[in-house]
Amino acid sequence: MERKIIVDSCCDVTPELCEKYGIETVPLTLLLGDRSIPDDENLDMPAFMRAMKSCMEKIGSAAPSPGHYKDAFIKACRSYVVTLSSNLSGSFASAVTGKTMAEEEAPSTEVHVFDSKSACAGEVLLTLKIAGMIRAGFSHKKIISAADDFIKHMKTYFVLESVDNLLKNGRIGKITGKIISVLNIKPLMGADEDGNIALYSHARGEKQVIEKLADTIEKSGKDLRDENIVIAHCNNPGLANKLKDAITNRYRFGDILIVPTRGISTIYANDKGIVLAF
Repeated sequence: MERKIIVDSCCDVTPELCEKYGIETVPLTLLLGDRSIPDDENLDMPAFMRAMKSCMEKIGSAAPSPGHYKDAFIKACRSYVVTLSSNLSGSFASAVTGKTMAEEEAPSTEVHVFDSKSACAGEVLLTLKIAGMIRAGFSHKKIISAADDFIKHMKTYFVLESVDNLLKNGRIGKITGKIISVLNIKPLMGADEDGNIALYSHARGEKQVIEKLADTIEKSGKDLRDENIVIAHCNNPGLANKLKDAITNRYRFGDILIVPTRGISTIYANDKGIVLAF
């Protein structure tokens, strides 16, 4: 039976990863004021970032329609779907509705939708975990069970140069945003157990950003030997590679993958943002 992985476009998988594992993306829509831009392979990222920086109106995103998900599901006999946190987007709910539509239209279709309770690098990490289990020949039941357990223990943290977009789309409160801006600090934020955004700490300067992000790994208490880690960056490969070096010197991960953010993650991470998932 053909097994396929389908992700929403907040999952920052590269074209190379998509080709290697046969991953298909269902795009969200980027919203800059009254402009709607598909977050797909045709997105001109430099032009989008310029437009995003100059936009004085609300910046946000819209989930894919259930119909878009349905069309992707009926192409495969069995689909494993990874969406961003249901507490951050309607993407998960749309995928669940799309699953019902696909299974009604094509009864042989089988779909399982995972709420990653994360985004960006966290979705990439979960997707690669599922891809590895498929390649290893794990049963359908085992993949679901292992992926659900992986989601429970996965950690996602990020550091932002600017919280302007989080303020514009209501992801953080105005008081918190004003304090961050006035004090000129870089907030270290992350996903809590329910997939909401929480403020954990703050840093000043690149060196402290690297140290505090690396420290979160040890403080997590997870057994990370031979596990993988994903670093996503928004137009900031230099800091991503320095963070990778710091992590390599302190921990024994199986692989440390660096990926650039796609459109949706770029909205929320903003220019120079770094996201870490393990």
